[in-house]
Amino acid sequence: MTSGMTRTNEQDKDLLSRLADAGEEALQRLSDLPGGQRAVNVVNDLRARVDELGKKVRGIDALEARVARLERELAGLKRPPARRSTPRKPSS
Repeated sequence: MTSGMTRTNEQDKDLLSRLADAGEEALQRLSDLPGGQRAVNVVNDLRARVDELGKKVRGIDALEARVARLERELAGLKRPPARRSTPRKPSS
């Protein structure tokens, strides 16, 4: 059973390596086309922006936890509104 798993992992790695090589070759061909280098630069800039956005989104969980904690603290500090002491009217 272990040898079957190893064989599949090796095949997956081989397939991924071939795909990576094909992708690199496609990018090289694209950069050789007129205006292709500009397209490659745009794609690289987009990738960098998506990476940055991903980092920011991962930070949202921490911010939500902080906001929830602060809301609990604020709720603990609030006091119920004081009742007005109005004189009672005599009953008729």
